[in-house]
Amino acid sequence: MDEGVNFFFFFGMDNQMIAVLRDVLRHNREKYVIATGPYNLLWGHTSPKRTLEKRLRQLRTDYIDCFLFLGVTKEKHFPEKVREELYRLREQGKVKGVGISTHNRKFAGKLCAEGALDFIMMRYNAAHRGAEQDIFPYLTLHNPGVISYTATRWTYLIRKPKNWPKDGRIPTPGMCYRFVLSNPNVDVCLTSPRNSKELMQNLQSLQEGPFSEEDMEFMRKFGDVVHHTKKWFM
Repeated sequence: MDEGVNFFFFFGMDNQMIAVLRDVLRHNREKYVIATGPYNLLWGHTSPKRTLEKRLRQLRTDYIDCFLFLGVTKEKHFPEKVREELYRLREQGKVKGVGISTHNRKFAGKLCAEGALDFIMMRYNAAHRGAEQDIFPYLTLHNPGVISYTATRWTYLIRKPKNWPKDGRIPTPGMCYRFVLSNPNVDVCLTSPRNSKELMQNLQSLQEGPFSEEDMEFMRKFGDVVHHTKKWFM
């Protein structure tokens, strides 16, 4: 927070995070953006209303900024009934904006084009750039907030892939975050460091600003190698 971080994705299970957010939100609520939401599960989904009420109690706040229906993989996972419930919560002022988290880029692009979402949370990194075709072109008309995750592709983008030159350049975590944030369509890039040292390294790397085109091209090339080497979709 002292370094300017103001967006927090909140699962509701981290007691340390709950304590810290409770404290800062008491006096500076408007300075911070809190994102959370109910989960789509294989056998159904958690209740948006009950999830919201629990999060409000946990944080002792009157509203959530970004309320996302999480884990949408197919269109049928985000039915009209769920959408209407999210919209009602927004109308009541308990949430400022609503959206989804999804790997289904084409569905996300469709919803963005329709103006159905205030936020879209999706995967975007040097190895997975499909959002550049399937989502980003559809943002202009309604301008939803874009939240990106898995910038390091579960650390595969900061390891030497198979068939990469032995002495070849390897991206740092900070380079992965800079790649994502160098795209003007992305508003937020989530980071999940293991300790405070990694957090500070990630934040310090951002002080270098957007990538040059040369660095962007290197990241694309490296990302393509990782993508073709590791087929696991995450």
